[in-house]
Amino acid sequence: MAKEIERKFLVTDDTWRQLAEGSLYRQGYIASQGATVRVRIAGNQGYLTIKGPTVNYSRSEFEYPIPLADAQEMLDTLCVRPLIEKTRYKINLNGLVWEVDEFAGANQGLILAEVELTDESQQIELPNWIGEEVSGDPKYYNSYLVKHPFSEW
Repeated sequence: MAKEIERKFLVTDDTWRQLAEGSLYRQGYIASQGATVRVRIAGNQGYLTIKGPTVNYSRSEFEYPIPLADAQEMLDTLCVRPLIEKTRYKINLNGLVWEVDEFAGANQGLILAEVELTDESQQIELPNWIGEEVSGDPKYYNSYLVKHPFSEW
């Protein structure tokens, strides 16, 4: 079984911007009760992802590449609105890849950083632009942001 171990943080300043270039992501949710079913376009590739419930920092995750046209049709016809629009920046630091998501659209103003780990107890050195940890707070899940956009908080 595929497993994702991830920690999520708020971002405190813009010093991370000099470390990476971003890629546009558009994603939507077909289902988000218990397990989530997500469709994503990242650059020129479509993906279908199924994620189980989060326990501590972990959850099962199954991701499959799908044709771009299929992903676009699913986003247009099957997904809850608003779609999640964001630019993702990947930053390599201290042997880890940090993903900084700068949200647009209904979630503009929200910037989150995530790091995937190999073990829940893995120790990490936090960059100076990392703020409060929000790993266990469901309001920062993308599937929550679809129903409760940051602009409405």
